[in-house]
Amino acid sequence: MADLTIRELRTTLLEIPWPNDPWLAHHPLGAMRDLVVVEVVTASGLTGMGYLHLLNLPLRHSIAACLKEAMAPRIIGRDATAVEAIWQDLWRSTITGGRGGVTMMAQSAIDIALWDVVGKAAGLPLHRLWGHHRSEIPIYGSGCFRGSRGDGMIAKARHFVAQGYKAIKMQVAHIGDVRTDIDNVRRMRDALGPDIEIMIDVNMGWSADVAIQAGRAFEEFSPYWLEEPVLPDDYAGYLRCAEMLDMRVVGGETHFGRADLKPFLQNPRLPILQPDPMRGGLTELRKIATVADTWGITIAPHLFPELNVHLLASIPNASWAEQMGLLDDLWVSHPVIANGMITAPETPGHGLAFKPEVLADFRLR
Repeated sequence: MADLTIRELRTTLLEIPWPNDPWLAHHPLGAMRDLVVVEVVTASGLTGMGYLHLLNLPLRHSIAACLKEAMAPRIIGRDATAVEAIWQDLWRSTITGGRGGVTMMAQSAIDIALWDVVGKAAGLPLHRLWGHHRSEIPIYGSGCFRGSRGDGMIAKARHFVAQGYKAIKMQVAHIGDVRTDIDNVRRMRDALGPDIEIMIDVNMGWSADVAIQAGRAFEEFSPYWLEEPVLPDDYAGYLRCAEMLDMRVVGGETHFGRADLKPFLQNPRLPILQPDPMRGGLTELRKIATVADTWGITIAPHLFPELNVHLLASIPNASWAEQMGLLDDLWVSHPVIANGMITAPETPGHGLAFKPEVLADFRLR
């Protein structure tokens, strides 16, 4: 086996313009795409890549400093296959100032890169390394942005349907009032008909009482779920919504790891959890999926389908992948999406690589 001793941790900060894509108009994700790219370089030359898309969080320099000061010294010289030991060490060594936030995001990028190394060394895509379950997973078209208003959200939903998607996600809250949101959902159902699933994303915009009021009105239009109705720490509010509404209430993308999701696992009223690989890495996502499966909960991870497809293809309780197209133009290649399904790739590791010109032209120096 190749020498997988970690010799170097490289961090690259990228600031990338958005593509000239009219369907990404009105997104709330900042003027530029801010990415943190981490490369784990081993003694044999085999290199793994991890990345964070910060989605308008002004934390790139903080994460880079955390990687340099708190994490690189602890992993240099270790074997890259010690993924679990490294995860635990990085978590425990930053616990008094971390347990989430910048520190967990930094170690998540390392974790993704380590799994990429292990998959490449084994000659297997991650979903087969972890125990393949199926190759195709349902995927929904996300990003019917509230900023485009009712007509714009409907136009984008129809764009997704024309591409073969069987489900879309629209946004509510934050702009306008609840009556406008109810009317937008009604209009969306009228436009799409009964056979397309409609997910509704609140993006933490309401209190529980408002979410229950709005949710009861939405139920007439058969939505598939109501997502992130309240702030992430309002566990009682989440559970009130789940108990009072006759629709799925889901969430989890803003929570950090198993610890943050523990109240949902102890009180399994949310039928679907949406953990984010940037908030715990692939190691933590796999554990969340296993514990969730114990309670009959399925997994629909937040964004990053090019990465999350490996998790979803390797677990029995996969629900949905989410496609917003935020990074599609940056990859040398990415998983195929067709007829409302995403297919897990067979390239070793996670199979992702940034185009050389992306790394060369948009690097912050």
